[in-house]
Amino acid sequence: MSGTLYLIPTPIGNLEDMTLRAIRLLKEVDLILAEDTRTSAPMLKHFGIDKKVFSHHQHNEHQSTTEIVKFLSQGQHIALISDAGTPAISDPGFLLVREAIKNNIQVICLPGATAFVPALVASGLPNDRFCFEGFLPVKKGRQTRLKSLLSEERTIIFYESPHRLLKSLAEFAEYFGEDRQASVSREISKVFEETVRGTLPEIKTHFETHTLKGEFVICVAGKPSK
Repeated sequence: MSGTLYLIPTPIGNLEDMTLRAIRLLKEVDLILAEDTRTSAPMLKHFGIDKKVFSHHQHNEHQSTTEIVKFLSQGQHIALISDAGTPAISDPGFLLVREAIKNNIQVICLPGATAFVPALVASGLPNDRFCFEGFLPVKKGRQTRLKSLLSEERTIIFYESPHRLLKSLAEFAEYFGEDRQASVSREISKVFEETVRGTLPEIKTHFETHTLKGEFVICVAGKPSK
């Protein structure tokens, strides 16, 4: 019988956000795949998880997927974790899940931490319908992607790094309008968690005088319906 591929969310900040089921399964599986073993090691040690851990990241996932599927086909139970949050959401995982399904291997994703969900809920923007864009292309295809969102009426969610935050906020104001409401959350579930709300220029002004640290989630209101 084939094994099972478990996608297990890990805390994006506070370690208390780890679920009991996630801890149990990480202790029970035959091996763990981690985006960065150095990042995952302190978290695994904290919960007393002593298992073989192998790297599975964006630079080797094409090569390692075939071998992992072979192990799963031989009956091994394997857990995939990312540095933080849910695997395959702006992190490696999609290719492995697709190949596992093609080979009739059971895939189970546990519910758990994902940065955009608390950011959206805390934004105060409509969340009954939303559009998740993740990280925009850095160069090629960036303008095309933004133009494709000009008529989007749902709340739009982006991930952004500290060194591109101000540039992105300026671009969003240019494309979506300076009066467009937005929300930016950073350091979610950590000590210095912060959410700033207002128009895009107002939020940009705030972060021009504050330390840009951590991963950022930007929620932008959709185009007002006529």
